[in-house]
Amino acid sequence: MPRTALPDPRLRRLIVSLAVLAAVAANSASATGAARPPNVVVIFCDDLGYGDVGVFGAKGFTTPNLDGMARDGVKFTNFHVAQAVCSASRTALLTGCYPNRIGIHGALGPQSTHGIHADETTLAEVFKSRGYATGMAGKWHLGHLAPFLPNRHGFDESFGIPYSNDMWPYHPEARPGSYPKLPLLEDGRVIDEEVTPEDQKELTTRLTERAVRFIERNKDRPFFFYLAHPQPHVPLFVSDKFKGKSARGLYGDVIMEIDWSVGEVLRALEKHGLTRDTLVIFTSDNGPWLSYGDHAGSSGPHREGKGTAWEGGTRVPCLMRWPGQLPAGAVSDQYIMTIDLLPTLARRISADLPKLKIDGLDVWPILSGQSSARNPHEGYGNWYAQNELQAVVSGDGEWKLVLPHRYRTLGGRPGGRDGIPAKYENVNLERPQLYNLRTDRAETKDVAAAHPEVVARLEAFAEKCRAELGDTLTQRKGAGTREPGRVEGAAGKKKAKSG
Repeated sequence: MPRTALPDPRLRRLIVSLAVLAAVAANSASATGAARPPNVVVIFCDDLGYGDVGVFGAKGFTTPNLDGMARDGVKFTNFHVAQAVCSASRTALLTGCYPNRIGIHGALGPQSTHGIHADETTLAEVFKSRGYATGMAGKWHLGHLAPFLPNRHGFDESFGIPYSNDMWPYHPEARPGSYPKLPLLEDGRVIDEEVTPEDQKELTTRLTERAVRFIERNKDRPFFFYLAHPQPHVPLFVSDKFKGKSARGLYGDVIMEIDWSVGEVLRALEKHGLTRDTLVIFTSDNGPWLSYGDHAGSSGPHREGKGTAWEGGTRVPCLMRWPGQLPAGAVSDQYIMTIDLLPTLARRISADLPKLKIDGLDVWPILSGQSSARNPHEGYGNWYAQNELQAVVSGDGEWKLVLPHRYRTLGGRPGGRDGIPAKYENVNLERPQLYNLRTDRAETKDVAAAHPEVVARLEAFAEKCRAELGDTLTQRKGAGTREPGRVEGAAGKKKAKSG
């Protein structure tokens, strides 16, 4: 009997790819009960404070699109980042790990020679394992050298800057030669060697356009998009279409443009009939950089801001919208953290968790508003600086034990003006302080003396944290930490101090 002729190799590969995508769609649809696997869009701002969104109490400007997300979805009033600084916070979001577990601390600068390790699994890689299209636009900040860039860590496409927008020669406090030119990257390649102030004015618009085009191109398949706005990190820039629009000066103008950006993304989803198929998450990498005064945001009723383990540093605004899956107009005050997003989303798309240990847990019952939902964590640790365990919080979010450490504060003084920061002072916290966050979210009343049993319980949990991930304040080395990726021989003269 004659042998049947095989199709062209390229055609065979196409047939196999289509079969895989069909299987992925069928499996994911069965797991979620939805007609198609959910798309996910994560919008991550830089230094946006808790009080910088209308429904979180913003004053002097409006955020109609974000307020609309709250009306159509869930407002989370107790959502936290793992560390209140740029690179560390992004690491937690994208890997589900405390950043110190995988060797990322603080804010990586142009002289850094390390970044995210190739063995770590990112959100993009989780989605890609299920046949998703993956893309990002904005600030990366998990390492600027080639092995650490988005295209090496699960993103099909990427566009933006490698680190913070102030790490450039135009920084008002930069010494000559302290920073190289800030490049613009696309898919791991430099497409513009120098981002200028004029370029930065249009950056929010350009990043938004990338997100909208990505949705357009991938409307017929499941996708994950990460829109990481460099704003409102200083230096502040806004396009002419929003300049002078707010009663809060340049900072308010910037937030209004970010709100416009959110609206453009939501309208793109609606245009292509994807609203009910898409989970949209909006939040920030940490609280406001208070020393910048009128160029900084608000931490709302919370104590301190960026760069601290106080609530103003780690508690950030968070909105999630997924019609039909998340309740509309709901408010959740349950404590959750960015480390919980990766395992929660992986479960929704029937993806395997990373092979290496992560710290987050599935909190879908909380996100979806189930009445019996409880946080599955015993507690959360909050490290800062070079692996200092500065606070621990009970899993239910009621109690917070702030451990002895040195922190920065303005001490009640106003911040700076016009992009020039005021000087912080440093304060030593000499003994542990206990706060009931349900009754005192501003952390004004230390109740340690009245609740010794709670102090003892949280100190025991802090010891578990130290044993696992270390604590330089008590000279502890953790048994569960891993090394970051490193590029030997790369120039690295000093650490950048901004973030």
